[in-house]
Amino acid sequence: MPDSPSPRALILGSTSPYRRELLQRLRIPFEVQRPEVDETPFANETTVALAQRLALAKAQAVAQRFPQAIVIGSDQVADLNGEPLGKPGNHANAVKQLTRMRGQTVVFQTAVSVVCLATGFVQSDLAQVQVLFRDFSDQALQDYLHAETPYDCAGSAKSEGLGIALLDRIDNHDPTALVGLPLILTCRLLRAAGLPLYD
Repeated sequence: MPDSPSPRALILGSTSPYRRELLQRLRIPFEVQRPEVDETPFANETTVALAQRLALAKAQAVAQRFPQAIVIGSDQVADLNGEPLGKPGNHANAVKQLTRMRGQTVVFQTAVSVVCLATGFVQSDLAQVQVLFRDFSDQALQDYLHAETPYDCAGSAKSEGLGIALLDRIDNHDPTALVGLPLILTCRLLRAAGLPLYD
């Protein structure tokens, strides 16, 4: 019998430590590459469209450099009443974000794209997570930010860490989506791309 083709390299087109940790849960070898994509929203772009566009752009940017590989791109946008909330970057911006989010429902739009130029494979999907924030005090807000410093996290609250104490409710279909890479969707896309995952 002829040898089966060797599996294609898998690349995560993201330097996010959160996405890397999530993908490691699948126990499959992968590399990490920085996608180098401008993440500036377009005028009047919806949060869903923004997340989907950036996820695909990240996957395609890395795939251009590694056309034989299967590349995963992902992006998450926090949506407060239709307005995108990005990574705060510093304490002052995080205070502003969390102050606005108190007692509000924020929808986290997490898009995933898988691309392989060699086979012409391109597929994307989206996971939405609705998060209801408690009406926490100013002191609780400050205590949280000084304890966790979540300045690299869209929406300024890490649900996998202390940020869970700021929340009243999480509604989703994929528990990993809120952290930044919905693994249920990712597995589905990787299987469709030809990567065997417990088939």
